Amino acid sequence: MRAEKALQPTRDEWRAVVAKYQRPSLWRSLWQIVNTFIPYFALLYVMYLSLAYSYWLTLGLAVVAGGLLLRIFIIFHDCCHGSFFASRKANDILGMIAGFLVFTPYNRWRYEHAVHHATSGDLDHRGIGDVYTMTVNEYCNASRLDRLKYRLFRHPIVLLGIGPLYIFLISHRFCRRESSRKERLNVYATNIALLALMMVMASTIGLQQYVLIHLPVILVAATVGVWFFYVQHQFEDAYWEHNETWDFATAALQGSSYFKLPKVLQWFSGNIGLHHIHHLSARIPNYYLQKCHDETPFFQNAHIITLGSSLKTLSLHLWDEEQRKMISFRQLSVPSFQSAVAEQRGR
Repeated sequence: MRAEKALQPTRDEWRAVVAKYQRPSLWRSLWQIVNTFIPYFALLYVMYLSLAYSYWLTLGLAVVAGGLLLRIFIIFHDCCHGSFFASRKANDILGMIAGFLVFTPYNRWRYEHAVHHATSGDLDHRGIGDVYTMTVNEYCNASRLDRLKYRLFRHPIVLLGIGPLYIFLISHRFCRRESSRKERLNVYATNIALLALMMVMASTIGLQQYVLIHLPVILVAATVGVWFFYVQHQFEDAYWEHNETWDFATAALQGSSYFKLPKVLQWFSGNIGLHHIHHLSARIPNYYLQKCHDETPFFQNAHIITLGSSLKTLSLHLWDEEQRKMISFRQLSVPSFQSAVAEQRGR
């Protein structure tokens, strides 16, 4: 749902507002490290002990540990934006440590995510750091094989089940063709560190025990993380424009949702649900996003998504440039819609 429409702030207006929240607080950042990393490692140890009693207990603990790993990813994410500490070196060091814990090479992901922020909602620059979205015309003109692949890609089992594990366990192990030397070395270093971790775990607690503990934690964190990322850009009234008419601020405020969550889930997700503000200014640390939203009237005009309404976004698959909204495959199959598309293609 969308709040009552307000005037779009000018560039000078929103820049002046966000500047007040862009300075990191050292004690807040250090406290987030303490209240996230320490409980995470402590819970992994408790999970190891629980293996002697019941694996169902282990899996129950994995849900909480997965939430903490998601929070570690948000800290990693802030470091990639240079917003967690005032020092770039401190951001890089903590970012690489957190990246190792979330199975993600810091330099590669930082580049891809920067591209996502610079091109979110741009129809002419899709495919890096985003959930790939086809337009109605592109889908209608695609081959049967390409349509099938796209349908499989957008299926919830792939999008939220197979996909997240593939991204974090497999895809992140490889370099992009265009990767810089620095990115490649970071990918290799991350892979070597993860291999060393597995060897240490195999020689201490046993490889099977390590997998039984860590795999469900990664699955929870990756699935929830991808889900959050998905709903924050894939809603009916999302923003998509071709490059010549694309606007950064409009893409941030209209193309990113405010995923309004219960306070507990907001804590685990590091306030990332306030995505409209984050996309407007990635230099705001996660712990200032709520304050910035509450104190700024024009940020409260965001498209609000709740846990309940977020489920509806799974039925949205294609961007309709004529209606300027996301639609489902089912809507596309309606005869009247097919006739309209055929007429449009025949112009």
